[in-house]
Amino acid sequence: MKTFLDFDLPKSLQKALDELGFVNPTPIQEKSFSVILSGRDMMGIAQTGTGKTFAYLLPILKQWKFQNTESPRVVILVPTRELVVQVVEEVEKLTQFMSVRTLGIYGGVNINTQRKDLAQGVDILVGTPGRTMDLALDGVLRFDALQKLVIDEFDEILNLGFRIQLTSILSMMKSKRQNIMFSATMTEDVDDVLDEFFEFPEEVSLAPSGTPLEQITQKLYHVPNFLTKMNLVKHLLATDETTERVLLFVNNKRIVDVAFEILEEEFPGQFGVIHSNKSQNYRLTTMANFQNSEIRGIITTDVMARGLDISDITHVFNLQFSEIPEQYIHRIGRTGRADKEGMAISLVAPYEEEQLLAAEMLMDMEIDVLKMPETVVVEEKKLEFEKDKRRFKSIGKKINLENKGAAFHEKKDKNKKVNLGGPSKTKPRKTAPRNRAAEAKKAAKRKKK
Repeated sequence: MKTFLDFDLPKSLQKALDELGFVNPTPIQEKSFSVILSGRDMMGIAQTGTGKTFAYLLPILKQWKFQNTESPRVVILVPTRELVVQVVEEVEKLTQFMSVRTLGIYGGVNINTQRKDLAQGVDILVGTPGRTMDLALDGVLRFDALQKLVIDEFDEILNLGFRIQLTSILSMMKSKRQNIMFSATMTEDVDDVLDEFFEFPEEVSLAPSGTPLEQITQKLYHVPNFLTKMNLVKHLLATDETTERVLLFVNNKRIVDVAFEILEEEFPGQFGVIHSNKSQNYRLTTMANFQNSEIRGIITTDVMARGLDISDITHVFNLQFSEIPEQYIHRIGRTGRADKEGMAISLVAPYEEEQLLAAEMLMDMEIDVLKMPETVVVEEKKLEFEKDKRRFKSIGKKINLENKGAAFHEKKDKNKKVNLGGPSKTKPRKTAPRNRAAEAKKAAKRKKK
């Protein structure tokens, strides 16, 4: 097995790895290293949790030489604010014995502070597409010294609607640069951007999209509704001692707050929430508390399903099944990282069966079904979003009028009349009241003529 010593890294970089306790490269780090060192454009296809950040940072930093410039030589684009913070931390860990100025930029904070930070000079810039474009259009951020562009979580950047910002940034950059891109899936949108802006990037693929991570055990329960799901989760959290560090996923921020209120009653102070309505400081504090084991778990939306590296997560619970099959893979990939075992448990309601089937087809495997414990109370009440699911399930489907009830019977003869747009026979057409004085004046004028 290869070690990082085989990479022949500079002493300052190797020393940082030694202090971090890293010995063996992951497969994507090993496969990417020589391609990035060669200077060729690269498109890396790898699942979340495979060590992609170090896969591009190590070869970039191996070639690092001092240059007297204030503009960034490396720009790293990522989809979310949390990922900006995380990647900056990874860069700082690896460059602790090097002279490298690193800066993270993202929306939701004062842009003037970031303008001042940029003016002081930066070597490696990590940013979200929106804020990076804003600062570039301002003229504060320049790309004249740019040597390498890294786009991490390429598919997620496009999924979040940042295509215009991304293409705007690319059009502002000089063409002579190395492009390093990583994506968990190859979508049509990714292909389109690759065709338009990049020339023949070499593909480095670790695993086909949808391949389940081997160290994650996947289980599911069939549960009738959301309130019963919460009863089951409370039971599992109370009775299973291995549920020490957990992530609980739902599909929107409103349901995050509902789940939090229910769990807070049973486990006060043990859970935090993260979604887009929370401030940046709140989200970062919640993540730090979770990382430091000050809270037991986080309830969140898919904002935390991509790229974020929080160590030693024991369980991922899908309180609502992911609406996109690939997103299910990213969710469960939060556990079972760094060769550790993980558990993913999905609670599937009847209206989520189609999403479950789509994920199983993507992975080419069936998820094991567990029997719901008899002590878990089954609720009758359904929440509003579940009623909507039932009501709209037939939208887009053809209705078969055969063997339907009275509501689908043919109209009676008296109801078959066709309205051709003429005046009604039963009600006289309404007209504006006549102005007799005006009519008299017009008649007088006509006589004079």
